[in-house]
Amino acid sequence: MKIRPISGFPEWLPEQRIVEQALLDQVRRNFELFGFRPVQTRAVEELDRLAHKGSTDKEIYAIRRLHADPDETDDKLGLHFDLTVPFARYTLENRGQLVFPFKRYQIQKVWRGERPQEGRYREFYQADIDVIGQDSLPLCFDAEMPLLIHAVTSSLPLPPVRVHVGHRKVLEGFYRGVGLPDITPVLRIVDKLAKIGPDEVRASLVSEAGLGPDQAERCLALSQLRGGLEVIEQVRALGVEHELLETGLGELHEVLSAAAELPPGSVVADLGIARGFDYYTGTVYEAFLQGLESIGAVCSGGRYDNLADAGDAARFPGVGVSLGITRLLGPLFRRDALVATRRTPTCVLVALDKEQTRSRSQGVAARLRARGIPTEVFHAAHKYGKQIKYADKLGIPFVWFCGDDEGNGQIRDIRSGEQVEAHADQWEPTPDDRWPRVERPS
Repeated sequence: MKIRPISGFPEWLPEQRIVEQALLDQVRRNFELFGFRPVQTRAVEELDRLAHKGSTDKEIYAIRRLHADPDETDDKLGLHFDLTVPFARYTLENRGQLVFPFKRYQIQKVWRGERPQEGRYREFYQADIDVIGQDSLPLCFDAEMPLLIHAVTSSLPLPPVRVHVGHRKVLEGFYRGVGLPDITPVLRIVDKLAKIGPDEVRASLVSEAGLGPDQAERCLALSQLRGGLEVIEQVRALGVEHELLETGLGELHEVLSAAAELPPGSVVADLGIARGFDYYTGTVYEAFLQGLESIGAVCSGGRYDNLADAGDAARFPGVGVSLGITRLLGPLFRRDALVATRRTPTCVLVALDKEQTRSRSQGVAARLRARGIPTEVFHAAHKYGKQIKYADKLGIPFVWFCGDDEGNGQIRDIRSGEQVEAHADQWEPTPDDRWPRVERPS
């Protein structure tokens, strides 16, 4: 049987996986620097819960045992398409043991049945952070999200990232101010502005959402506003009044003001983003790799006041963002824009001169590993030239030649050819050589 790849389910080469793991580790460390705590949820949720909010019904992968009986309940389960919905369920189930505000991070795979294309996959890693409160959640957490996105992405070997900030209350208040009774279809059409352009948005607002030409024009004018704090007054200049609109503008002002400490252009107000999920109720975020905007947002999220609702007097509002690790890696790998400095974690290859002295080579490897130096022993007593060639193919920088059973020997840097006397309990690689690094080729 011929083996064919399954579209949308990426499998990286080892050197690409090294890059992915390095980014995941760095993201995790940055999340923890901001005080977020680790969580992992199960891969499946009840279909009713997954499909309850948003327009993702067609993207959910349902699961069912191949030989399931007709009355089995497994066919009511689906793979989670994001990490926010399972996190909301997790919070409700564990609320008696959690400390609020609950700041969590979660790095897991998710599954989404959409058409594969550049930057979009059916199976991919997401790295999420959320802050969830009990009954209320201060707006300072909304304001912190762009700062955190900037801190995380600028610590990675990525092109610069620009965070776009919108606000659902601004949009909803504006739409109600121009007399729209049903804003849901308008939000979904406007959210496609970057993909389909203003002319098609204008036409869709009239033909699909039932807006009049003047209403469509004003909604389109709002969605095209971008910039800094001046956007607040530009919205007011459109001449629409509504209490919810003013509330949203005040909250947007606070978020943008907090981002003023970042480099210019790192965060911009963008009233053309609404986010497609219905559970967002306030601030929304989308972040793009500068120069690679065509692949879409690599980080997105927003405020949700009603997602985690226990059905009693308690409410659990939250705000969070999700960084699409796989989504940004795929396009960068295809462009050779992100690489590992070698194809293996191994720093030292211990040469094997003959089978009778294998224990000597293994003893040296054990001494090096005990000091945290990634080491492997060559598998056969071939000529040294062949062993060095193996190291060179994988990018292993050092080859060790054993001298005696006490750990003495010689170490060769195969890049420069320099070879020196060394002892396995004392020799140290340079910090840049101990582990593979991730680089952006110039």
